[in-house]
Amino acid sequence: MVHCQTPSANGGDRQTALVLNGNDDVAVALVPLRAGTQVQVGGRPIQIVADVPMGHKVALRDVERGNPIRKYGEVIGYATQDLVRGEWVHTHNLAAGSVSRPERVRSAAGILKSTGPEQCFLGYRREDGRVGTRNAIAVISTVNCSADAAHILASRARAEIVPAFPCVDDVFAVIHKGGCGIPIGGSSYDILLRCLIGMATHPNVAAAVVVGLGCEVVSAALVADAGSRARKPCVAIGVQESGGVGATVTRGMEVVETLARQAGTARRTECPVSELVVGTNCGGSDAYSGITANPLLGRVGELIAEAGGGWALAESPETRGADHILAGRAVSDEVADRLLAVMDRWDAYTAMHGATVDNNPAPGNKEGGITTIYEKALGAVTKGGELPLRRVVEFAEPVDKPGLTFMDTPGMDDVSVTGLAAGGCNLIAFTTGRGSCMAFKPVPVIKIASTTDLYRRMPDDMDFNAGSLLDGVSQEEARDALYDLIISVASGTRTAGERQGLGEHTFAPWDLGPTL
Repeated sequence: MVHCQTPSANGGDRQTALVLNGNDDVAVALVPLRAGTQVQVGGRPIQIVADVPMGHKVALRDVERGNPIRKYGEVIGYATQDLVRGEWVHTHNLAAGSVSRPERVRSAAGILKSTGPEQCFLGYRREDGRVGTRNAIAVISTVNCSADAAHILASRARAEIVPAFPCVDDVFAVIHKGGCGIPIGGSSYDILLRCLIGMATHPNVAAAVVVGLGCEVVSAALVADAGSRARKPCVAIGVQESGGVGATVTRGMEVVETLARQAGTARRTECPVSELVVGTNCGGSDAYSGITANPLLGRVGELIAEAGGGWALAESPETRGADHILAGRAVSDEVADRLLAVMDRWDAYTAMHGATVDNNPAPGNKEGGITTIYEKALGAVTKGGELPLRRVVEFAEPVDKPGLTFMDTPGMDDVSVTGLAAGGCNLIAFTTGRGSCMAFKPVPVIKIASTTDLYRRMPDDMDFNAGSLLDGVSQEEARDALYDLIISVASGTRTAGERQGLGEHTFAPWDLGPTL
């Protein structure tokens, strides 16, 4: 990484921009660059010809219209007009165009050997052998028609029952908008059922009450039976059978109290880091996400994978443009081909609806300096570090093996995190540049700020400041601090979202099929 510097008022140099790769056509402004000022790049001056906002790109050389523009050493799009050295590069003169997938080059990268200490965390060992980082009781609605009953039951039980059982972390509701009006065996049915069963059997869930209406497509008994087969205490209740919402809540309170007595006997015990399954996500990203938070998280992933833990990437549209990098690190051609097939499917899926994956960057992403989906993807995939890609799974399928897994999910935060949680991730690491309030019960979500400004501006919502890397903290120091935080949260330390009681309205299964 080459630093761009400009003289400071006292005669020294202060860092004002970054070049991320020696082949790049742009640098990233670390402070607002004003037209008419001059910065130095490797001893060569650049005259800034237009104001460049902080986090945005400045041209390092002249680029003719139609030619590619590189950042991270990769093509992020094409110039839509002639660019001159020192110009602001963004949506007015850069577009994604059609970036062809570079030929993948098989990488010899493996799990990097760390110098970090081997650690255990304090978790809940379940009867199926998995380990939870929380000890909660789920109240699961199978259909929107029973969502109110589930929500009222969970709220009352949290207030009236949980205080009597100190070792029960929470009673929470799993509510959604589906569950009926869908073809049995169709894509929406399969995904919703997989998500509901994934929540009922989740290692952070000690027991579950499954609340149905009684006439819906997705059966409460089906979900409860799957939980019981996984040796999880699960009880099904029907609103129609019970005599209405009020009667359902009354009956449910009795069931939850019985389950809480069982769950309350659980105790945290020392468990190896190999029992951690960490899902990663980014939301409200800015240009710094791919410079600080995401690559730092990737280095932590290398430590956890080295210890035998699981590490998961997701958000398929936000991987398009960097998919060749992941495919090059796949452990086999079969795994690489599965990943690329997912990306091709997303190209076709968006085209079918008159869109492209480049519609993904949100206005806030662009305001924060990200111009194209390819630029966003190249920063996003660094959450996987240099780990070899071991497997590719469908939405909400189990993430139950060590090393790096890729899950096919949309980029929308709540849907993507739902897939990771339902797949069994017992902790989520979530990076953000603009500021996200993401939380998800019962899986703790560690929110990692890409800049010190964000960390200070939203102190009640951020858990870790990756912006410290731009303030002089070393990569190793920041990596070890974030690793220690993950171990602490896995052992019971509450996240910012948990302290505020957030995360009960995030469950959002991916809906692919027709509503009938």
